[in-house]
Parts: sequence; structure tokens; C-alpha cells
Amino acid sequence: MIDPRAIIDPSAVLGTNVEVGPWSWIGPEVEIGDDCWIAPHTVIKGPTKIGRGNRIYQFATVGEDTPALAYNGEPTTLRIGNDNVIREGVTIHRGMAQDMGETVIGNSCLFMAYVHVGHDCVVGDHVIMANNASISGHVVVGDHANFGGYCGVPQYRRIGAHSHVSGMSLVLKDVPAYMTVMGNPAAAIGLNVEGMRRRGYSVELIKTLKDAHRVVYREGRTIADACQELEGVSAEYPEVALFVESIRDSRWGIARPRAKSTSNGQSDDLS
Repeated sequence: MIDPRAIIDPSAVLGTNVEVGPWSWIGPEVEIGDDCWIAPHTVIKGPTKIGRGNRIYQFATVGEDTPALAYNGEPTTLRIGNDNVIREGVTIHRGMAQDMGETVIGNSCLFMAYVHVGHDCVVGDHVIMANNASISGHVVVGDHANFGGYCGVPQYRRIGAHSHVSGMSLVLKDVPAYMTVMGNPAAAIGLNVEGMRRRGYSVELIKTLKDAHRVVYREGRTIADACQELEGVSAEYPEVALFVESIRDSRWGIARPRAKSTSNGQSDDLS
């Protein structure tokens, strides 16, 4: 299962049924769980702990230290859950001491070719990032979030659970849960209804989330007033509570619809 041409540090710990292809390098302080498959020409550096059932493809670099200028070589970590697919050329960096000191990847994620996950990011479960999508340091990504190809997210932003970032978008504001954003800079274009349907949300639940979306985005309320208005329905529907929490906890402000030009050439802000 371990190709003799692979280079594995004696301190690395590999579980049962782990396959490592030729010319891969697994460094010190690396732990790889059972049933993982490591393609040829893969680099895994530690301290890194990888769960079971992961597939890591050729030319991926997992657990490298960050190029951030504030990083001074201090020991930091990367933790990856179970059943993730990390495709060709993906880069995932460890944390840095100025934040958590740890980058965290959840379970059952798909990182397509040349995706980048920066230092101290926290990525939830079932996240999909298409080719060349990149998230900078300190970004938090909720469960089931979906990224189109070539989109970018600067530092410290939050991408809510069940949200969708369209391809080639630049996300400068936080994306609430269940929202779809698009453009440069990314603007809110509505709820990720297709994602909800794929995950089996009922017609009633989708309508309830649409009603909550209208309160926040279409009634001209302040964020505080909108969140207060939704307290009752949040208590009944955890999904609405997640939507409201992602808005209330925003540090950078939430993505809003793009302003629409009126007939007199002035901007009509749809938010």
C-alpha cells in the first residue's frame, strides 16, 4: 500500500489501509487516519492530523506553513476531518499564532483543482469549492456552502451555511446563511433555493425562509429591527435562527443587492 518511492518521515503515523503513491512526501508530525488514499507527488507537512477515508490527489500541498509576513515559524496545526476529497494542486495552510494557530476542515468536503484554503480558516462539513476558488486567512465557512470557480474571499469574512458564491465573484461582505451572491464585488441575488431543494427542504420551510429573507432584505428595516422581528419564527424554525444568527454576528456587514439605476440616473438601493 505504501509505494517504496514515497518518502515518509519515521515520526509520521499512518492508519490501516492507507495507500501512498510514489514520489509523495509525508513529513514529521503528520497523522493520517484509516482508509486514506494519497496520490503520487503529494506533499503533506505537519503538525497535521487527517481523519479517515480522505482522498488527496497529485500535486496537492497539505499542511504547509502560511506565507503571511506575520508568521514567525511558530508551531501551528492543521486538522482535517473524514471523507474529504482534495483534488489536484490544492493548497491548505496551517494556522498562525496571531489567531487560533489552527486551520480546521470538516467532513465530506470537495475541494476541486487548485483550490486554496488559507491559514486559520474554519471550513464546515459538506462544503464544495470549485476549481481555483480561494479563501484567505481567518475565513469561516458554514456547512453545505458552495463556491463557484475562481471566486475569492478576503480575510476574516464569514460565508454562511447553505449559501452559494457564484463563480468569479469577489466577496467583500459577509454572506448570510442560505443566500446566493454574485459579482465583483459580490451582491446578494436571493436565497439559494436550489440548494435547499437538493437537500430535501419542504415547500413550507422554503417559504418560511423566503418570508424571513423578505423581512431582512425587502422591507427597509435596520438589521436590528429585522432580527427582532424574526425572533418568534426563529424559535420555531432552527433554519431561520441560523439565518438570523449569521446576520446578527456579521463583522463586515452583509452582502446586499446591487443598487439599481433609476430613469434619472440616480441609484436606487434595493437593500
